[in-house]
Amino acid sequence: MFAQTVTIQNEQGFHVRPAQLFSEKAGQFGAEVRLKTNEGRSADGKSMLELMTLGVEQGAVVTIEANGDGEQEVVEALIQLVESKFGEA
Repeated sequence: MFAQTVTIQNEQGFHVRPAQLFSEKAGQFGAEVRLKTNEGRSADGKSMLELMTLGVEQGAVVTIEANGDGEQEVVEALIQLVESKFGEA
């Protein structure tokens, strides 16, 4: 298993578009991916609906965990996506 924490930086938090981009990127890899909040809630990183139910807002610190084939690569790719603010200004 490989895991890293990151802070959600985009203004709107984890709304529809970021959840879609995150799940699509996670789906490009074979590893299982989970997004966990500091409050202990978690979601399947490949499920847009589960990601949106977390209600993650700007400034939240989350942990991206992956287990399986390409686990480090998927976590690093998702960290980059989050740090890019999902392409939002």
